[in-house]
Amino acid sequence: MTRRNSRPRGAAAWACVALASLAVICVTPFLLDGLAPRSLDWNRLSDISQTYGALSVLFSAAALMGVVLSIAHQSRQTRIQNEAAHRSHHHQLTLLTLQDPSFLVCWEPPNTPVTRERWRQILVSNLIVSMWWSDFTLDLLDESSLRAVLKDYFRGEVGRDYWANSGASWHRLAESGSDRRMRAFVRIADEVYASAVDAGPAVASAAYFTPPHPAPPGAE
Repeated sequence: MTRRNSRPRGAAAWACVALASLAVICVTPFLLDGLAPRSLDWNRLSDISQTYGALSVLFSAAALMGVVLSIAHQSRQTRIQNEAAHRSHHHQLTLLTLQDPSFLVCWEPPNTPVTRERWRQILVSNLIVSMWWSDFTLDLLDESSLRAVLKDYFRGEVGRDYWANSGASWHRLAESGSDRRMRAFVRIADEVYASAVDAGPAVASAAYFTPPHPAPPGAE
């Protein structure tokens, strides 16, 4: 019985509150008119209220801008997290392939004839260049910095062999979509690679490190 009676009572209470609120809204102008001094300038008060109204619009716009910036920041953070997850998966697959050379044929075939050892080196090179691509597309690496790292990278023999082999794959990937950032990355890599080739021969892999000095006679 108590539960059945509570619903009508609750509805009646809300109806009373609604009617009371409506009555207050309707009566408020008359109350203000009766309580306000006769010398009160209502036009001046209206101008002041309009001024506060304009300020409220500015505050609302600022709040809306804050919401937009917050959403943009969250979107960027989501992109970074997704890219980090993708990079981690790529890294794990590459490590798995390097640990078992029989998995080399699970990837796409080379665009140019290479030895098995060089193909393993190209897989690692792909991790390096893909890292720079991720940083570039996320605006963590600007164009001048990208050119700088690629210039150093293409000084080496393996770096040049990587782009000579995989540059065509990057081109196909860039041309298959509408990502302008991807096309810009490939264009920059092409330009830096061409400049490196024009500058002279690459540093051979065997010339990266000096041979160890022989131990002097009698040394333990």
